[in-house]
Amino acid sequence: MTKEELRKTWEERVAAFKASGQTASAWCAAHDLKPHQLFYWLRKYKNNASAPATAPSQWLTMEIDKQNPDSAQGDSLLIRLGQATIEVKAGFNPILLSDVVRILAGIC
Repeated sequence: MTKEELRKTWEERVAAFKASGQTASAWCAAHDLKPHQLFYWLRKYKNNASAPATAPSQWLTMEIDKQNPDSAQGDSLLIRLGQATIEVKAGFNPILLSDVVRILAGIC
């Protein structure tokens, strides 16, 4: 059995175990498996699921006020997401901005 086939087999077994509602010991006994094998694969899939998923990048439209060219050279930047507007000033916290934009994108 190749690694891919083994992974697929255990992926199906883990899904069947979770859907069964049985204890690990009872399910393993019914399927002629050792509980430590199931626990290994449960832990393996849990660790893979908890890895941060990277969302695909998306481009956003940016409008520049051509009537007031000085507005693009100020110390701040306005970000509009739906009805929300965020003013970003020099020295901002990029992690905080990322969190706020992510939350607003889900709401707006």
